[in-house]
Amino acid sequence: MQLNQQNAGLPAEEFAALREKIHHFIYDELIPLEQEQGLTHETCFSRELLESIWRRSYELGIYGCNLPKEYGGLGLSISQLCILKTDATYSNAALYGCVLGENGGPMRIGYILGQATEGQLEEYFLPTARGERAGCFALTEPQAGSDATRIQTSAVKDGDDYVLNGHKRFITASRTADYAIVMAVTDPEAGTDGVTAFLVDAASEGYEIAGDYLPMSGQHIDNDIYLKDVRVPARNILGGLGNGFKLGMGRININRLLQCPTMLGHARFAFERAVDYANRREQFGGPIARFQAIQHMLADMKTSLFACQSIIESAAAKADRGEDIRNEASMCKVFVGENAFQIADKSIQIHGSVGMTQGDPVEWVFRRLRMFRY
Repeated sequence: MQLNQQNAGLPAEEFAALREKIHHFIYDELIPLEQEQGLTHETCFSRELLESIWRRSYELGIYGCNLPKEYGGLGLSISQLCILKTDATYSNAALYGCVLGENGGPMRIGYILGQATEGQLEEYFLPTARGERAGCFALTEPQAGSDATRIQTSAVKDGDDYVLNGHKRFITASRTADYAIVMAVTDPEAGTDGVTAFLVDAASEGYEIAGDYLPMSGQHIDNDIYLKDVRVPARNILGGLGNGFKLGMGRININRLLQCPTMLGHARFAFERAVDYANRREQFGGPIARFQAIQHMLADMKTSLFACQSIIESAAAKADRGEDIRNEASMCKVFVGENAFQIADKSIQIHGSVGMTQGDPVEWVFRRLRMFRY
């Protein structure tokens, strides 16, 4: 999905029908499946299970809907995509990320299709759009974080191949990915122009997934990738030699914005749970919702939700006009991250001991939203 051209998206009626279809998929199929199998956000999902959800979503015409029409998608606008992400997250389904393909699926490749060669499209990206393959984006390193100017992973040319060595850390979806888009230094003297993106098959000799750790959300989503003398054909260079930094920065800008509707969905869920609980929980002869202290918290939460939604809509509209959103995406991530977490915190306060008990949905949302603030 390119940000340098206007994107009108789907007509209103078609978009409303797509939202309804996603709603039925989540609430009529996905959540009942999770309840039947005892799946939670902290389950270590198998690749087999994930792929079955990806393919079902694709069969319904949902998976890959964010992609341009020429690649089999529906050509959604950024604004529409933000709405769908909010809807999916608000459901609090453990597998909500599989619906649109956020972890390793078409949500990760929409911005990059225009940089791929025909061979790369056929081998990697189109199968990903169909739910047949999955990828991950490997930029972060132990000493560099997500700063592409400090990357230490190297790629040295050897005949028709490049030999990659390095360590990528906290790579989302790497455990179940078939390939990684790896940022590596091809010219140490060229600064940011010496960073190149490579498509690296996970089955390659010397490619290893490691890292026995969990984030505070308890989700099995991040692992490390070790590259030891991994040979990658030159045809797997993505976007051209030395263009990895530009490609990575383009991804970061749009991803910052697209994290915000996820936070908004979590916060809206926490707010609705708080309203419901306040109306059911009785103290001193009536529901606690009648207390002014509770009403003030709920009013603040709803105000924050409105503000978060408004800033997301504004930034997304600018992106859809083809304008640069570097500043807006950063401001949006900070503002929504802080306010969504405060909404979850107030929800915990309203729930009392119930909200602080592991296994309660609000307690998990609180932990999840704290992660978005780093």
